Amino acid sequence: MDELVLVNRHTGERLALRRVVRDGQTCLEIRGTTPPRQQGPPLHIHYFELEEGRVIAGTLGAVLNGKQIQVRAGETTQFPMGAAHRWWNDSDETLVAEGLARPVVDLDRYLQAMFEVVNSGPVGRPPLFYIAHVLWRHRRAQAIAVVPRPVQMIVLPLIVLLGTLLGRYRGTDWPGCPTRCREAPLVAEARA
Repeated sequence: MDELVLVNRHTGERLALRRVVRDGQTCLEIRGTTPPRQQGPPLHIHYFELEEGRVIAGTLGAVLNGKQIQVRAGETTQFPMGAAHRWWNDSDETLVAEGLARPVVDLDRYLQAMFEVVNSGPVGRPPLFYIAHVLWRHRRAQAIAVVPRPVQMIVLPLIVLLGTLLGRYRGTDWPGCPTRCREAPLVAEARA
């Protein structure tokens, strides 16, 4: 099966991504697992992509626009475009979930870059120059919400400029390099 597989070496989170066409719209299909009691991503926003998902096993804990929710096996949830959200495995069993982001803008490339950067550093400390580069280049569609947006708009380009001057982005052998972060494979038909 054609899919892009991402694994977070620190948390054990695994995502399998592929692009599908549903109702004439290209979407990103996401299937994932997260070990018991592990955190997912930090508070973040997708400006142009609606995320909807279903929990297959375990319990998904989430914060959506400041409100905490739980989604159990067999239940569904949505994270609307522009909504600040984060999620984690809120159970003692492996969280298994599947979902769809629509329309896909750049979420597959963004996730691939973020996983590379996170995997290249110690737990909870992704390398600053590389995380700044990913956040800056995807700023129009994706954002972390733990740092105020006005601060990001000033600080991120300064970090990227300094990284450029120091040669951190030369070649293609650096974490999150855009030439290596490709779209997930497009499959002919969507899963039922």
